[in-house]
Amino acid sequence: MRRNVLGEHAHDAFKARLVDSQESTLRSGNVTVAGRRTSIRLEPAMWQALREISAREGKTMHALVTEIEHRRAQSSLTAAIRVYLLDYFRAAATEEGHRRAGHRLSAQLPV
Repeated sequence: MRRNVLGEHAHDAFKARLVDSQESTLRSGNVTVAGRRTSIRLEPAMWQALREISAREGKTMHALVTEIEHRRAQSSLTAAIRVYLLDYFRAAATEEGHRRAGHRLSAQLPV
């Protein structure tokens, strides 16, 4: 017989958090890709990142997503968008930028 060392209340709270974390935080949005309207689902932070990059690059979100679609190697457009966003911000993350933000320097990061 297994004993619940956390107590019944803690166990129930854990189960509730697990169920809450499984609820979708994705938001649907429409974009026009190469002249074709399509719906994609992304997390709010990903939508915000797309808006920021579009503004920074002087492009509409539709033009940016069309470029991502033409270059994609991932299995889905949403996966390609996530990889693009990661790559974009990774390329922009310079050592000086990390210093100004108070982040640890790459020489201190574990390999």
